[in-house]
Parts: sequence; structure tokens; C-alpha cells
Amino acid sequence: MAISLLFGTFLGTVVSTVAGQRGSLDVVIATILIVFTESVSIIVYGRGRQVGRALWAETMNWLKIGFTYSLFVEAFKLGS
Repeated sequence: MAISLLFGTFLGTVVSTVAGQRGSLDVVIATILIVFTESVSIIVYGRGRQVGRALWAETMNWLKIGFTYSLFVEAFKLGS
């Protein structure tokens, strides 16, 4: 699970860098990322709490957490 968290952090940095360079795809990329994060949240947290969740669902959840954390870190870097 830790590798998914780290890969999500890397992915967030890459996406924010590439999207910032293009400038014209900001709205499209933001929409895709919101749909991704909300879909993962619905899959993981939407149903009742299960004792054993699927490995792919846990992996995608940790990827989402790392990605969201990375975007917050990038926002703080831009703000300072």
C-alpha cells in the first residue's frame, strides 16, 4: 500500500506540472481528476463497511490519497 501512496504523490506532481505547462487543458484535466477521485471514493466508501475489501480497491484508495496530498503540497509551494 505504501508504494501506491508514493506513486500517487509522484503522479500528483507530474499532473500539476504538465497541466500547468499546457494551460489550455486545465478544465478538462480537473474534470477527469474529480471524476477519478469521486469514483474511487464511491467504490471504497459507498457500500457498507466490509471486513475484507478487494486489494485493487485499497490500492486505488491509497493512490487517491497520495494524489490528493500531493496536490495540496503543490498548492502550498505555489502559495509561498
